[in-house]
Amino acid sequence: MQKFIAEESFWELFPDAAIGIIVASGMKSADEVDPADTEAIKRLLAEANEQADKYLTSNVISENEMVKVWREAYSKFKTKKGARCSIENLLKRVLKGNPVGSITPSVDIYNAISLKYALPVGGEDIDTVEGDFRLGVTDGGDAFMPIGEDEEDPTLPGELCYRDDAGAICRCWNWRDGQRSALSDDSENAILVIECVDPARIDVLNEALDEFAALISEHLGAKIETRAIVTRDNPELTIAG
Repeated sequence: MQKFIAEESFWELFPDAAIGIIVASGMKSADEVDPADTEAIKRLLAEANEQADKYLTSNVISENEMVKVWREAYSKFKTKKGARCSIENLLKRVLKGNPVGSITPSVDIYNAISLKYALPVGGEDIDTVEGDFRLGVTDGGDAFMPIGEDEEDPTLPGELCYRDDAGAICRCWNWRDGQRSALSDDSENAILVIECVDPARIDVLNEALDEFAALISEHLGAKIETRAIVTRDNPELTIAG
């Protein structure tokens, strides 16, 4: 039985956080997605780029409220120099007039949700995860090959990251994905994650989770096996039998 586990070291840093989890099975590969669905997903992403503008009340990226909360969060654990929350990176592109473009249908959907709700969103190919999928502070040295790179970049002591028995999955909480587990055109089964550190936005998290699950089901033909929110009181859940 495979689990998602948010470890106590995470809750010591963020006792009021909430992690939304969706497990989706049977996703269509990119070449199986109906062209009408592919176009609908691209429109969703374009609309989300526009919707994200409402979160940008300042031309200085760090002064925007949805960025401030994550800058503060990132100050609580060891990070690689220059590491920023994924939603900051997306919003920065919108601010600079460089909209987030299409990658692959599943990734386009999670980027659209992230932009629309100003929450960090990610996804991994669950079939590549070895053992339990864990979120916690590491002692460092976890193997990690970043997307787009050809040299290993292991985790730092005191870094918060997602990892499994084979190494790191995503560095500096939600900063950078690794090649091993990243969603691809052919990924069939996925674990999808939305993170919230502001307890005042739990309703927003729930809304984002519901829309995310509906879009994955509607456009990629996936079956939603799990839709849940992990909290300190409920820090783990089964993600695969």
